[in-house]
Amino acid sequence: MNTSEPLPGAPLSLEGKAALMERALASASVSILFQDQTLAIRHADNLPDHLRPSLVVGGNDLHLFGEKDGEHLLRLKRGVLESGKPATAEVEIPSGDGIRVYELKMERIGGRKPQGVLSVISEITESRHREKVLKSLLRELSHRSKNLLAIIQGIATQTARHTLSVDNFLIKFRGRLQSLSNSQDLITDSSWRGAYLFELAEKQFAPYWPDAGVPMPIYGINAHLTPNAAVHLGLALHELIVNSASHGAISVGATSITLNCKEAELDGRKAIEVAWSERFYTPGNHEFEDNSFSRTVLERVVPTSMNGRADFAMGDGSIGYRLTIPETEYEILRRR
Repeated sequence: MNTSEPLPGAPLSLEGKAALMERALASASVSILFQDQTLAIRHADNLPDHLRPSLVVGGNDLHLFGEKDGEHLLRLKRGVLESGKPATAEVEIPSGDGIRVYELKMERIGGRKPQGVLSVISEITESRHREKVLKSLLRELSHRSKNLLAIIQGIATQTARHTLSVDNFLIKFRGRLQSLSNSQDLITDSSWRGAYLFELAEKQFAPYWPDAGVPMPIYGINAHLTPNAAVHLGLALHELIVNSASHGAISVGATSITLNCKEAELDGRKAIEVAWSERFYTPGNHEFEDNSFSRTVLERVVPTSMNGRADFAMGDGSIGYRLTIPETEYEILRRR
């Protein structure tokens, strides 16, 4: 249809146009307010229910919007009358279900001979709420990104300090960075709420587990960890798994490893204990010398990051690691 040409048929009557306009305003949640040159209210259409009792024909914005917003709007509208330049303002109005936010777009009517000010009022409560939520999320994202960058910087610095060649540094740093990325994927997928312990462990095991047909040795309570706990426990698991894949049980195809989570106590408060137990039967070098970065991660960095406690023990044919995590860093939402 060519809408640039007049539509066929009889034209709408004035009453018909008015009815259509009222219906359009109502469906769009738009209100119309007309004030004369003295800014006295002369006409209002489709006002929200909680504004209607305040409407006084012949009154002004003070009656309709209250003293604070009314004074502000009167100043703006006087400026619109004098300059002819449109203005926009927002007001917050209490209602039965909370605070409602409205936007007023104000224009002078009458050209060179102004007759008054026409205000188009539309509710923007939901859009303002979304903006606040978005700003809050962006602030949280910024905070978490800075924390993540600090962790990456620490990993890079300590990895470099404990490696003797660029090639060795790249191998270890990439592995640790991938571990961090795997944990972060789970956290992001949960809208930054954290990650389940079992899913986190499976994600860390997956690149190194020798037999996809053999279940990964993860038992006990599938606690839901905070983002902070998930990131740091992921780093601890990475160090244990990489060592096992390089020198321990995984390296010879054995599955003599268990990762078990059970309820515990820490300083008289509820906690969980995540315990790694590994047995192996081939001698070899390990990543866990006293001053190694791996050992520092397990014994200091990870427990300190979550105000927990860690115990690490290594014998001739075994490695044991117990990490106690306080209740502030987890929830038990489901058991498995």
